[in-house]
Amino acid sequence: MSELSSPYTYSSALGTGNCPAGSYRIDLINGTMAWCDGLYRIHGYERGEVVPTIELILSHKHPDDRPKAQEIIEEICTNGGHFSMYHRMIDGRGRVRQVLSSGEGTVDASGRVTAIGGVMVDLTATLQKETESAARDAVERAFSTRSVIDQARGLVMGRLRVGPEEAFNLLLRLSSRTNTKLSVIAAELVALAGEGEESSKGAAGPKPPDNPTSPAGQDRLDAAVQALLEGKAPGRQRNPRS
Repeated sequence: MSELSSPYTYSSALGTGNCPAGSYRIDLINGTMAWCDGLYRIHGYERGEVVPTIELILSHKHPDDRPKAQEIIEEICTNGGHFSMYHRMIDGRGRVRQVLSSGEGTVDASGRVTAIGGVMVDLTATLQKETESAARDAVERAFSTRSVIDQARGLVMGRLRVGPEEAFNLLLRLSSRTNTKLSVIAAELVALAGEGEESSKGAAGPKPPDNPTSPAGQDRLDAAVQALLEGKAPGRQRNPRS
């Protein structure tokens, strides 16, 4: 059986790096199998350490994924056609890998499946990097949300002269009553304070967001805080002085 070459792969999650991958071919007539070097490495071996067989492939499937993998292989050996399997495997060093296997069973003129060929791509590193990136994004969003809520609580404390717990409870009750996310209500209050901040910028620089000095900013923020006391969403109020 001719030497197999490894397929070209690319993962955007790995930047310019490639995913480990390997190709294989099974000759069902002669009962032989060929792996490229990449497939040996995915399975935790070097060429010459093992003789590749269907039984060896199945032995490396994760126990929970092995029955389905065996079912698919038997189906392809019987009827041919294309297949694709995303599953877990355990390599020769005991490491769990997440791989995608795909291939095709070749059928001759008589309808007999004579060979199966395909590729296996190791997605472990890609999935790990994507998971880590998603986790970092979630943490950053959580810190951002917490910052907005803290700013809104400070605004309520300053305008109503209440303590931090009471200010937070006012925001929380409104969130529950209006079925609106706490971060959304907080962002509306902070935005209103920001309007006052923008309109009061001058030679002395911006004023603190919890003390808008322009009449318009004060009116809108006061109206929003009053709405908060009445259990209404703060929203952007019409300027009563206009």
